[in-house]
Amino acid sequence: MKTMNCKQLGGACEKKFQANSFDEIAEMSKQHGMEMFQKQDESHLKAIHEIQELMQKPEAMKEWFENKKIEFESLPEGNYSPLRSEIKQKSS
Repeated sequence: MKTMNCKQLGGACEKKFQANSFDEIAEMSKQHGMEMFQKQDESHLKAIHEIQELMQKPEAMKEWFENKKIEFESLPEGNYSPLRSEIKQKSS
């Protein structure tokens, strides 16, 4: 079981997610994002907008997603990583 937080997954808060696979943790993050969108949480809306912009560049989105997967895979089992990741967009 590995742990990442919302910010590490491109979000806006410190909510922790635990899962055995990256796909599981990505789905948890997505569900959390949808909940925050429904609540119109301003900081999460900004993060969602940044992800939507990134999605307009398929190669950049693929690279971002792969980097998150690598970050997840590099985490030790059972430990929370305090590292913070930010969306990095390539200049076109």
